[in-house]
Amino acid sequence: MTTNLPGRVPPVDLDRQPPTTGRNLQRRGGRLSRRRLYLRRFLRSKGAVAGLVILALLVLFALLGGLFTPYSYSDVDFAALTVPPSPDHIFGTNNAGNDTFAQAVHGLQRSLVIAVSVSLLTTIISAFVGAVAAYFGGRTERAVLGIVHFLLVVPSFLILALVSQKAGGDWRVLIVVLTVFGWMYNARVVWALATSLREREYVLAARFMGVSRIRIVLRHLIPNIGSLLVVTFTIGVVATVQGETALSFIGFGVQPPDVSLGTMLNDGADTVSSAPWLFYVPAVLVTLLTVSMALIGDGLRDALDPTSRSGVGA
Repeated sequence: MTTNLPGRVPPVDLDRQPPTTGRNLQRRGGRLSRRRLYLRRFLRSKGAVAGLVILALLVLFALLGGLFTPYSYSDVDFAALTVPPSPDHIFGTNNAGNDTFAQAVHGLQRSLVIAVSVSLLTTIISAFVGAVAAYFGGRTERAVLGIVHFLLVVPSFLILALVSQKAGGDWRVLIVVLTVFGWMYNARVVWALATSLREREYVLAARFMGVSRIRIVLRHLIPNIGSLLVVTFTIGVVATVQGETALSFIGFGVQPPDVSLGTMLNDGADTVSSAPWLFYVPAVLVTLLTVSMALIGDGLRDALDPTSRSGVGA
């Protein structure tokens, strides 16, 4: 009688990674191609590319501009009061003897920090609050929308001015106050969009699988409105720059000895005829910053929107 014994089983290498399946390759390729598609749509917009270049130059100026002047924004040159641009003072000086170039560098830094921080915080808060109100519904939705509508009709500008003045123009307090009164409108927009997403198949499937409601909001609703949040962030930077500049211009924002673009505009407004460089330097920086972010926001909106013209033929 012949016994058929099994052959020798080859050893298994536990450290060897499993072969990549076609589905994984397709998933990786799809993710990569989607990013390339968004990038191609964005780069197709000449205005968006120009805005990105301008923003990059402004950031470099804010980070590295201090290397091109021996003065800091608080240094005083009593021998050069309100002097025009010269080799010693590239952008001239103000009536207190401060170097305008150094103040422009620091002012741009301060305005960028305030704008990016406020826009990021308001985007996060509005995304979470709007998505929670849309998914939970019922009393939670009515309570959240009631708070949002109430804060929208409150004269926030007056409260911003009073609180900032009470805090002595501290830029950190200004960030908090601008954030507190800056998330409501975006939360209303997020709620309207998330309401149409809460009945989608993947949300219903997660609900039937017993996934918690907060996890559904964080893992399914908010990621699917990411394109809206990206555009909201860029537009929020523009709005925050304009708001901070307006508050500082009328004396309710950043206060001396600190400097922002708004305080520089305030100082230069009184001497626009006798010392125009004090006004036009911060005015040009504010204009370039707001225009560049607006162009980038338009480019991102067109790149992420499949119905836009930039998506045709991409």
